[in-house]
Amino acid sequence: MTETTRYETDWLTIPDLVELLDEPLGRVRRLLDENYLVGSRRDGVFKVPAVFLVDGRPIPALRGTIIVLHDAGFDPDETIDWLLEPEDTIGVAPIEALRAGRKSEVRRVAATLA
Repeated sequence: MTETTRYETDWLTIPDLVELLDEPLGRVRRLLDENYLVGSRRDGVFKVPAVFLVDGRPIPALRGTIIVLHDAGFDPDETIDWLLEPEDTIGVAPIEALRAGRKSEVRRVAATLA
């Protein structure tokens, strides 16, 4: 996969998330700790892909998918990369399929990665 085929997204810092979600810092950290969101260091700063949010909330289907990927041995960077890279068996980037409501298909593919 080339970087040009990757799903394009802005990146949100923790302060961005606090403001966008209108939640206190502790709640934002819990969302990360409990796998409702996943982020990693980009350019030395912890960031979360903005595409993981819809209408100012984490995509509901994201948490289960993150858990499936972590169970398959993926670290946060690998999880983010897999979600943003086009997946041949799905036909689009997994995050795009999740945003379209295709969580069963995405999780079925993710479960085969272990």
